[in-house]
Amino acid sequence: MMTPLETELSIFEAHRAEWSREHHGKFVVIQNGTILSAFFDEYADAFRAGLQEFGVRGTFLVKQIWGTEPVYFVA
Repeated sequence: MMTPLETELSIFEAHRAEWSREHHGKFVVIQNGTILSAFFDEYADAFRAGLQEFGVRGTFLVKQIWGTEPVYFVA
């Protein structure tokens, strides 16, 4: 059985190609099998929408949409 985070990441990966074409750089909110219908320009706006929809005790994923994940190096 998958954890909620694994489910949310799986949903994200299933939609990544489509979303990166239509909503590149925006943020999406996913909670288990629920995807909020709006996409957000700012993380804070997506987070607030997640709180409003799922509550402060609810868990949800806010993830920025990129075709591939950026890689950061810390020296």
